[in-house]
Amino acid sequence: MRRRLLALLCVSACFLTACGVLPGTGPDRRTVTVWLMKDSASQEFLDRFTEDFENEHPDLDLDIRIQEWTGIGGKVEAALEADDGNGPDVIEVGNTQVPQYVDGRGLLDLTLEAAAKWGRDDWLPGLAEPGQQRFHQYGIPWYAANRVVIYRKDLFEQAGITAPPRTRAEWLAATEKLNGDGNQGIYLAGQDWYTLAGFIWDEGGDLATEDGGRWEGSLDTRAALRGMDFYRRLQSLGGGPVAADEEHPPQAGVFAAGKVAQIVAVPGLARAVVQQNPALDGELGFFPVPGKSADRPGAVFTGGSDLVVPRNTDVRQGAVAVVAALTGAEWDTELARTMNYVPNKAKLAKSVAVEEGVAAMAAGAAQGRATPSTPEWAAVEADNPIKDYMTKVLTGADPATEARRAARRITEALTVTF
Repeated sequence: MRRRLLALLCVSACFLTACGVLPGTGPDRRTVTVWLMKDSASQEFLDRFTEDFENEHPDLDLDIRIQEWTGIGGKVEAALEADDGNGPDVIEVGNTQVPQYVDGRGLLDLTLEAAAKWGRDDWLPGLAEPGQQRFHQYGIPWYAANRVVIYRKDLFEQAGITAPPRTRAEWLAATEKLNGDGNQGIYLAGQDWYTLAGFIWDEGGDLATEDGGRWEGSLDTRAALRGMDFYRRLQSLGGGPVAADEEHPPQAGVFAAGKVAQIVAVPGLARAVVQQNPALDGELGFFPVPGKSADRPGAVFTGGSDLVVPRNTDVRQGAVAVVAALTGAEWDTELARTMNYVPNKAKLAKSVAVEEGVAAMAAGAAQGRATPSTPEWAAVEADNPIKDYMTKVLTGADPATEARRAARRITEALTVTF
């Protein structure tokens, strides 16, 4: 009788647990390996996400591995080419890096999921566009960050400026007021080409354009020249070095030293400023880079990250599920609140509107753009004729002549030879 009872119990358990395989255990449980970049998300956020995801997907385990930005390009390319099945299944990449990985045909096409389930039409353009190639979506927007104007509230008050400017004309007028009595109206380095790009986009121009698969530099268009002229006028209202970028010297240190009313930077830089000069705690404010009219902020370069899935993944459904969860409204807004980022959709911006700097960043992100979506753009940045062009114009050279020269150099860098 005892043996029959044990046998009956075993048979019953077999039906209930698929013959000894408990739910979420056994050979059918798969691991999704995720590469995320250092400091993109806090460990506390990752712990909460992992617990929630694995509860929702009892057949999947998450293995999140943190990577360093330095040298990541070669590491990702090697992973995309590997065939040993031990590589990552989801990878965080910089939004402007996606084209080079698409070019190697190592990424999974996620167009169907993006259009049918993930609300592709609502994504921030500066994140979404670099992830596309010929209307196919490979990079899925995760989070964004962009420049705003960080300003000294006390210096604005002393100059009689009661509200941040909302148009370019107002910005120039306010900066001119601030520029005097030993103060710089704005500290703007001469080679801050990301900021210049926003002014060019505002005018309807671009750094380079594509026609029939061929990319050409376009700094010499009338629109681009108007953007450079505005940059020249703004930069002259301060003492920024004309032959250096914003990191030489680091503008946080210049701002912290006092005598500077404004800089153009990501909001997080304010923390470094206050660390170097605690007296400025509570004196720093933020506003979006002004546009040509008050109804919308100016265009800005959107940095940030996309998530991609390698074609050689052996857990496709699991990888897609991770991307869907991380970039979906719940966890994307939670990441933005936790890390002071901009969510991947403009309509989610209200979730970060409590913090002044992030709210200013989110407003600007709606007008965000990215560098030309071609893998050859890395060659342009390596040589960077845009910086040389800016310095020459700011030191008195003819803008049209120098723009033509810079445009030719960009075209040469973007020309693929076989």
